[in-house]
Amino acid sequence: MPLAMHVRAFPPDEVTSRNAEAEPRAGGLAQEDVDEIWKSVVRLYETGLQPAIALCVRRRGVVVLDRAIGHLRGNSPGEAKDAVRVPIRHDALFNFFSASKAVTAMVIHLLDERGLLHLDDAVVEYFPEFGKNGKEDVTLRQLLTHRAGIPNVPQARVDVGLLSDPERLLGILCDAKPLSVPGRRLAYHALTGGFVLGEVVRRVTGRDIRRVLREDILGPLGFATFDYGVPAERVGEVAVNAFTGLPAFPPQSWALERALGLGAREATELSNDPRFLTAIVPSGNVIGTANEASRFFQLLLEEGELDGVRVFERRTVRRAVREQSYLEIDSFLGMPVRYGMGFMLGAERFTPYGPHTPRAFGHVGFTNVIAWADPEREISVGLMTSGKPFITPGQISWLRVARTVSRVCA
Repeated sequence: MPLAMHVRAFPPDEVTSRNAEAEPRAGGLAQEDVDEIWKSVVRLYETGLQPAIALCVRRRGVVVLDRAIGHLRGNSPGEAKDAVRVPIRHDALFNFFSASKAVTAMVIHLLDERGLLHLDDAVVEYFPEFGKNGKEDVTLRQLLTHRAGIPNVPQARVDVGLLSDPERLLGILCDAKPLSVPGRRLAYHALTGGFVLGEVVRRVTGRDIRRVLREDILGPLGFATFDYGVPAERVGEVAVNAFTGLPAFPPQSWALERALGLGAREATELSNDPRFLTAIVPSGNVIGTANEASRFFQLLLEEGELDGVRVFERRTVRRAVREQSYLEIDSFLGMPVRYGMGFMLGAERFTPYGPHTPRAFGHVGFTNVIAWADPEREISVGLMTSGKPFITPGQISWLRVARTVSRVCA
């Protein structure tokens, strides 16, 4: 096995799928601007780290770019030479991974808006079994801002069996002792917070979080997919994720295993398992298209109303994306992150959305998925990928896509 794992990059014109796009000037851009954004995607594809990439950019409410490049399946490292390569389509389904946290957060914010819960209430007000071993005062706000003190699943192997058995996983979290005093320490909750929030949703509504998202947010807006998991019959429509690039070495590999409970390669393999793809993993398995990711963030960019349908009050969205921590070092990620309540916020310098993006809000997903909106630039963006490199120089090309979008739309 070679040290670095890459996929074969085909001539771009042979493996590109385009959806309908508005004239660039309708979004205040020139054709050269859109071409420059797409060239950054092609450069990312040509690194050999991404079997498939899909990008949708809305500017001033119109779709100025909605394309995909690569293969849905059949072009991962190590695949048989006779493997059937299925070209990607612009409407292909991708897993959003941790970008799902923004979706789950907005379900919580909607229930707060309706008075069914309150963000500063303790979790035990709705989920009494959770209040053990020092977690009695953990609040919903602390879960949303990664300060609940339970950043990982303790003393349990994280595998697809555990993630698809929420009752067992919640039992483990109820018995867990916080690693730090709740509220004091910023530590990224990769999986745990979402399951607790999902159970709170179930307790206060009598419906699982999938139904609440579908019936109260997606349904009124006419979303086709963009849901926790997919029906079993649609598993084959989800882009197959592939571990690419260099193996993860310490200390980066330790950070990943501490946060997720398993390594990068194992996490990638788990993400393709039908049990994971059909489960409800509130922090990590919303599945949909790049266009739907962009459209969801367009809803937030327009402060809760889209296509004449109001889903959230303006103040609900404003509160959700308001700053809760300012470039504080996240003790699990080992880097400074500016958080809202369920969102990673932009900044002047250290930000995944490109420099000079202080009002941007969105979320990154394992490892090269990102969706965000930026009110200053009037954009909402969904960038989906199926390659899962962890640490490799080629990832600079991924960062350049977001930087190019932000620069062109400045």
